[in-house]
Amino acid sequence: MTRPPVPPFTEETALIKVQSAEDAWNTCDPDVVAQAYSVDSVWRNRDEFVTGRDEIRAFLRRKWDHELDYALRKQLWSWSDNRIAVRFQYECHDATGQWWRSYGNELWEFDEEGLMRRREASINDLRIDESERRVIGRRSEADRGVDVLPVR
Repeated sequence: MTRPPVPPFTEETALIKVQSAEDAWNTCDPDVVAQAYSVDSVWRNRDEFVTGRDEIRAFLRRKWDHELDYALRKQLWSWSDNRIAVRFQYECHDATGQWWRSYGNELWEFDEEGLMRRREASINDLRIDESERRVIGRRSEADRGVDVLPVR
């Protein structure tokens, strides 16, 4: 299975890969998201280690069972031959109604078919009030490529 664009990446193809990832994650559908990863993909997500599509699907199901009304923005940070670095923010609330904004960085490595074979994510969470939200819903076509990740 090939998942274009494939390495080696250019700025244009890296931007496409990042936007595709954002779009997939915003579906909150583990089956959709898992298709972007190689069957033996290895993840580090915070303090959790996940290997393979089945574990990725299970991880994402657990994640979105607790992270409600999830909305994500990713931004290209850097790229090279078969690697991409992104920064991201997402917001969600838990079952008690408490809203959270999570800030993070991801390092991605791709195989020759364009599937992600390695993902390392470092993430920090900030408790926010619902009135402080700034990541709402999916990004519109007009907003794609726009820097929507303020530092604060």
